[in-house]
Amino acid sequence: MGITEVNPLPAHYRCLKCKTSIFKDSDGNDLGATYSSGFDLPDMKCPNCGEPLYKDGQDMPFATFLGFNADKVPDIDLNFSDLNQASAHEYTKVLFGVDNVYRAGTIGTVAEKTAFGFVKGYFEDKGIMNKRTCEIERLAIGCTGVKRTTGQHPGGIVVVPDYMDVSDFTPFQFPAEDPTSAWRTTHFDYHAIDQDLLKLDILGHSDPTQLRLIQELSGTDILKVPLDDKETMSIFTSTKALGVTNEQIMCETGTLGIPEFGTPFTIALVYETKPTTFAELIKISGLSHGTDVWVGNAQELIKNNVVPFKEVIGCRDDIMVYLMYHGVEPIKAFKIMEFVRKGKASKDPDTWAKHKETMEKAGIEKWFIDSCFKIKYMFPKAHAAAYVISAFRIAWYKVHMPAYFYASWFSTKATDFNIEAMIKGYDAIKNVLVDIANKGFEASNKENGVSECLKVALEMSARGLKVAKYDLYKSKGKIFTVQDDKTIIPPFSAIDGLGDVVAMNIESEASKGPFISIEDFQSRCKVSQTLIDKMRVMGIFDGMPETSQLSLF
Repeated sequence: MGITEVNPLPAHYRCLKCKTSIFKDSDGNDLGATYSSGFDLPDMKCPNCGEPLYKDGQDMPFATFLGFNADKVPDIDLNFSDLNQASAHEYTKVLFGVDNVYRAGTIGTVAEKTAFGFVKGYFEDKGIMNKRTCEIERLAIGCTGVKRTTGQHPGGIVVVPDYMDVSDFTPFQFPAEDPTSAWRTTHFDYHAIDQDLLKLDILGHSDPTQLRLIQELSGTDILKVPLDDKETMSIFTSTKALGVTNEQIMCETGTLGIPEFGTPFTIALVYETKPTTFAELIKISGLSHGTDVWVGNAQELIKNNVVPFKEVIGCRDDIMVYLMYHGVEPIKAFKIMEFVRKGKASKDPDTWAKHKETMEKAGIEKWFIDSCFKIKYMFPKAHAAAYVISAFRIAWYKVHMPAYFYASWFSTKATDFNIEAMIKGYDAIKNVLVDIANKGFEASNKENGVSECLKVALEMSARGLKVAKYDLYKSKGKIFTVQDDKTIIPPFSAIDGLGDVVAMNIESEASKGPFISIEDFQSRCKVSQTLIDKMRVMGIFDGMPETSQLSLF
């Protein structure tokens, strides 16, 4: 229907030319029974017209969206580029009317450590010094969890139907008591009213920003990236497709810089699970976003050879699909999934006992039941699939058009740069990385940001790509651009201490006409003397006279 990129039907082939669709293999068995993601199906030609068939389908039961009797509040999530999130929020006012949309409010409570500080502070103020720590802790328990402040959900918009009034559900307030702010927030915590009102999650993500930039820089269509590319799939298990060794890039997999799979935690997870199919990538995304789903749960099952990786629970939909394939009636499978995904198994023993009995009667194995009991929060499969599709597209560019991948990664994901080391190349980058690593926990936030950026830069230079020297006329203000297959051009904002406004100033002045001298550059672009000195050391002004005055002698 074109509503979403994530196709919830079981794995299938379809012909984009003559519209033939195939859901069963040559023996008449459902393809979905063997493949949980359509992107893993083997290639096949259309029996009617001979065109290569398109593979699709992620096998998600419809009930996870609306329930069996349309009795579940649908969870509608839209992923926007973080640059467009605010305008997407504004657009809901146009769609529904200003008085029908409110930001979802949250209630912040007193944390354990804060409560301890409150009690300790109280005794110090009153001059009471003889209280034991255990007594302070006992009193702190009483303060923990008490309402302290109100906040707002980063992307949630609550929609009030036009025949009701917002005050039928909740009072509203202005964030930070500012009546001029663009949004009003529900005063009650949105969890208290989420069963009665629709909440739209309009989320900001840097993946669409990065894909858009790749598309603009490379002139290719990101929607045409093949989602079954074997070489791209191989970087999740080895660095061979990148043409480097693990030692060279100081990383166990080839997934550095790939969203969802590039943080130290997810790299370790990918290294342990060694995924070879798209379905497994979706499972990893589910495992990494859930709470108590991987650590101490699925991780142990795989380590102890209880079940293979492809069978462990990753997303909430896995529970329902697994139970239904094992003969539990659908409505019960749905109820168990809803119960487990919210982490209720450990909180509500009576209901859990009934669900456990249902599963035992159906012959569900003990490891599965135990695994369900431990779960605190689970990620929906549709989310995981959407994220992995984005990540896979980005990974395809990393393998096949690396200059565009690295330029877009530095432009959209990196926070801090050491641009001098990046220009010098592999050895300089490695030295800075080793210095930061040796500091351990002493390293500042900025140094950790630089380290994250340089890990990707190290891999880039190991693959034979380089960062060009600055060029006053080719460098942009804020984005890295591509000179050729092996070279990317850094922007001015990557220079330490040079802000976005000045960077954009330099870009616009350079487009108006050449700079006669350093003095001319400084007055036109409004750059401070400190930055001029820094740029001079970096060799940006090589060959340019200091002042605009002509020498007569």
